[in-house]
Amino acid sequence: MEEMSPAVALPFRMGSSLREDVARLQLITDPAATLLSDPTADHLPAEQEGAARVVVMEEGGDGDELEDRTVPGSEEEDSVSVGPEPSVGSSISDSSSIAGAADEFSSADLSSDTGTPSSVAGPALTANVGVLPAVAEPEVQGGRPGASGGGRSVFLTNYVPLWGCVSICGRRPEMEDAVVAVPRFFEIPLRMLTNDGVVDGMDPSLISLPAHFFGVYDGHGGSQVANYCRDRVHLALVEELRNVAEGLGGVSGDAWKKQWERAFVECFQKVDDEVGGKVSRGNVGAAADASAEGGDLRLGAPSEPVAPETAGSTAVVAVIYSSHIIVANCGDSRAVLCRGKRPLPLSVDHKPNREDEYARIEAEGGKVIQWNGYRVFGVLAMSRSIGDRYLKPWIIPEPEVTIVPRTKEDDCLVLASDGLWDVMSNEEVCDVARRRILSWHKKHGVTASPTQRGEEADPAAQAAADCLSKHALRKGSKDNITIIVVDLKSQRKFKSKT
Repeated sequence: MEEMSPAVALPFRMGSSLREDVARLQLITDPAATLLSDPTADHLPAEQEGAARVVVMEEGGDGDELEDRTVPGSEEEDSVSVGPEPSVGSSISDSSSIAGAADEFSSADLSSDTGTPSSVAGPALTANVGVLPAVAEPEVQGGRPGASGGGRSVFLTNYVPLWGCVSICGRRPEMEDAVVAVPRFFEIPLRMLTNDGVVDGMDPSLISLPAHFFGVYDGHGGSQVANYCRDRVHLALVEELRNVAEGLGGVSGDAWKKQWERAFVECFQKVDDEVGGKVSRGNVGAAADASAEGGDLRLGAPSEPVAPETAGSTAVVAVIYSSHIIVANCGDSRAVLCRGKRPLPLSVDHKPNREDEYARIEAEGGKVIQWNGYRVFGVLAMSRSIGDRYLKPWIIPEPEVTIVPRTKEDDCLVLASDGLWDVMSNEEVCDVARRRILSWHKKHGVTASPTQRGEEADPAAQAAADCLSKHALRKGSKDNITIIVVDLKSQRKFKSKT
C-alpha cells in the first residue's frame, strides 16, 4: 500500500456510484431478497444482459494463457461430471428451511461422535503465508443427526474447505502483505447461527459446527502489522466468540447477526490496541492453549508497540461454514463471491472519497486531499486500517461485517489485496477463478478422497489463485499481490461436448 507526502487540498466532488454499491451490499444481506431474486441483476450494464465479457481459456490448456473476449450469455455448465452428482432442489436460506440442501456442500460423511470441541491449533507459518493445521472433526451432542426424518439440515453438513492462496511481492521492492488459512479454526455453537429452537429434533445449544477462517492483510509502512494480524486476528476472534457464546441466551430475529458483528468489531479493536501497545500483546503461535483456557488476553499492563506509528494494514477476513459466509473488512482489500457466474461483492472498499467515510473524517477535523488519488491528509489512500497510530482518530480499525446465506449457485469466494483489484474488475476475477477451477478438474478429475480434502491447499483452487496473480502481473499491477480462492462446491458438474 502506497503512501504519499502531504500536499495542498484540491476541490472534492462526491459521486453517486458508491451509494449503488452500498445499496447492493445491503440487498444481499437480506435472506428473502437473496432467495427471491438475483441480487446483481439490476446492477448489470445493459450490454451485459445478452453478452458478457469473459476471460476465455483454451480447452486443452492449463488456464495460464487467457484472452479477453465478449461471448453470448449461457446458463449451461461447462464439461463432464466430477464426483457423484448431488440432488439439490432449493437454495440455502437463512433458517431451518434450508433442510434438504445439505448434500450440495459436502461429499464427506457426517460425524455424530460426541466429545469436546478441540482448541485452535498452533500455527505452522512459512514466510508471509500462514496455513494452520485442522483440528478434530465436529461433534453432535445429545441426539442423532437427521432423527426428525426427511432431509438433513444443512447446519449438520460437514463442509470441507477447498482453498488455495498466493502472496507475491510483484513489482514492489518489499513484501508487506500476509495471508492465512485456518481450516476448522473454531467449533461454533449452533445457537450463534440460527434462531430455531430445534434442528433435526436436537437442541441447538448441544450442537457445534466447524468453521473455517481465511484472511488477507495488506500492510503499508512496513510488514510488521500485516504479519501480526496474520498470526493474531483469528485467535482474537476465537476469544471474542467464546465470550459471545458464554453470554448468549435465547435470541430472536437477527440478534445472532448482531452478535457476530460485535465479535468482529471487538476483535479488530483488540488487535489494534495490541499493535499500538495500549494493552499487552495477545498470544500468537502457542495461543491455542491460552485461548482454550478462556483467559482475557486484553488485561494487563501496556506493552511495546508492535510496529512504528506509521505502519498499518488492511484486513479482509472470511468465516465460512456449511450454511453461511461471514466477511469482515477494514480497508481497501476486497471479498467477492462468484454466484451463478456473476460477481457479488461482499465488501465495499474503505476509501477516503467514499461519501460516508469522507463525512466521518471531516467531522473529526480531518482532511481528505487529492494527491495521486484521494488520501487522508494527502498520505493514506484508505480510510480504515489496523495500526497507523499517527492518523488516529481519522483512521479507525472498525470493520464492516456482511453475512450472507450460501446457495447452490455459489462457485467460489475470492479474497485479495488491491494489487489484484487495481488492475482487474470483479467480473474478470470471477471469470478467471471459476474457469480455472473447472479447467483443472476437467484435466485432473478428483485426486483426493473427501476425507483428505481440506487438510491442505486444494490443487484446483491453488491453480486459480496462481492464475489470477499471473494475470494481474500481465495487466501491470505494481503492488504486492495476495489472493485466496475458496472453492465452494464439493462437486463440480460439467456438460460433455461429445
